[in-house]
Amino acid sequence: MNRRYAIAAAAFAALLLAVTAAKVLHVPVPWAAPTARAVEQRGPLSDGEKATIEIFERVSPSVVQVAAKSAASPLMGEEGQGGGASGTGFVWDRDGHLVTNNHVIANGGEIAVRFASGEVAKVDLVGTAPNYDLAVLRIRSVRQLPPPIALGSSSDLKVGQSAFAIGNPFGLDQSMTSGIISALKRRLPTHAGREIANVIQTDAAINPGNSGGPLLDSAGRLIGVTTAIISPSGSNAGIGFAVPVDVVNRIVPELIRSGRVPTPGIGIVAAGEDVSTRLGVEGVIVVRTAPGSPAERAGIRGVNFSTGAVGDIITAVEGKPVRRLADLTDALEQAGAGKTVRLTVKRGSDARDVNVGIIDIDRS
Repeated sequence: MNRRYAIAAAAFAALLLAVTAAKVLHVPVPWAAPTARAVEQRGPLSDGEKATIEIFERVSPSVVQVAAKSAASPLMGEEGQGGGASGTGFVWDRDGHLVTNNHVIANGGEIAVRFASGEVAKVDLVGTAPNYDLAVLRIRSVRQLPPPIALGSSSDLKVGQSAFAIGNPFGLDQSMTSGIISALKRRLPTHAGREIANVIQTDAAINPGNSGGPLLDSAGRLIGVTTAIISPSGSNAGIGFAVPVDVVNRIVPELIRSGRVPTPGIGIVAAGEDVSTRLGVEGVIVVRTAPGSPAERAGIRGVNFSTGAVGDIITAVEGKPVRRLADLTDALEQAGAGKTVRLTVKRGSDARDVNVGIIDIDRS
């Protein structure tokens, strides 16, 4: 009996000693009352963090959520879902014009925008350019219009430089993502059946709802308008695209002036790139010319369907090589309707230069 008491007393003494030691060493005791942990003080933010924060705080007030109500439904849903579309837009100028993607508002119906402050405003559709997936809106009234986003240039961009996107992915407003410019001079097909040339590729996360938002450089300047992603699941997979700001800065003023953008052309039907590749041809193969078109008047010939002979091949515009149709359409768009360009045309083994007028093919 005395032996059992001795063992119990020794165990109790050991436990008491452990508790005392835990208090001295600040080791938690299971039944001790919990207390909040002390906050560790962090050092100063890095220069990179400060720069990113400054970009967001300066630019985000000028980014809006765009909600378009379809004519078939009174509901406004996420981009790509039923009941309407929700995307992003941003302030273009001090006259209240906003820029977004055409596909965000393409289904018609009433359009409203929500500012970072939470204020909601009705807007009017000023004009659309489906060939560039761009649209311009104008605010009816707002208490205080945020400043326009500063414009950069897309002509001097470099692969590897930083890129930032601000938008409303999945309706989560005022979201910022960052990455780099992954590639330049991509070609992006539009719903209108044409291609946008010199498109910017970025790995900054772009998801449904980001469409129409600004892509920014490290100075917080606009360098593109986010427009599409490549993803089997419909979510970000590291491959996003933006319409370059140099194109935007050419198209938007035209939309503000007239509500539409001319589609420059010379009146030809061109063979697809797959045909050119199979034939080993570098250039644009003319299949046929429209009657009375500038191309026909300049003597350009299409395919001879009687003999199967290949038609004229356009190989250059103003001395600049044309390797595919996008090169030709880009050159014509930069020149503009009403101008004349010098085309280098190859027929068989002979090449010659011809001057061809550019017309607005949508009105011809």
